[in-house]
Amino acid sequence: MHPELSKRLISRFRWIDPDPTGPHLVSDGSGWWRDPDILRRIGPALAAPYRTAAPTVVLAPEVAGLLLGPLVAVALGAGFVPAHKDGRAGSDPRRIAGPTTWADTAPDHRGRVLRLGVRDDRLGPGDRVLLVDDWVSTGAQLRALYELIAARGAEPVGAAAVVADCPPELARELRLTALLDAAQLDN
Repeated sequence: MHPELSKRLISRFRWIDPDPTGPHLVSDGSGWWRDPDILRRIGPALAAPYRTAAPTVVLAPEVAGLLLGPLVAVALGAGFVPAHKDGRAGSDPRRIAGPTTWADTAPDHRGRVLRLGVRDDRLGPGDRVLLVDDWVSTGAQLRALYELIAARGAEPVGAAAVVADCPPELARELRLTALLDAAQLDN
């Protein structure tokens, strides 16, 4: 779909080993944000499959979603709403001004259960919502965000990610499109 962008994303990605005695490597997509060509092209590329669905808002979870979500929203001419995470070290749910709807995730690939919250005055009936994230493995965060969308009376149009690291049946269930499959990042 976007072969030149995919090659560039792959070339700017790396795996890091934060703990040589630990069980796994950690993905590092920080090179994506340093590359102005990627920044210019990634929002339109993620938005493209959903343009005809006419999303009114892009919803993305902290932290990488705070970068990606606005890029996709601008490409669609839509608004952006962050999904706040509660339960991270140092997080304080009081930093969110106003009533907030929360949903708990199922355990993610590290076994963590997170709470995701969206301010009630930012999402509601009549909104057509595109979910955006950088990496999808278990779908835990996207499922929680779908719950939030339903609780707020909005309509989901699908989900877009930079990397899909999940079985095809899960991607279909989540209505997920991705620019890369995780297997493309294996060296």
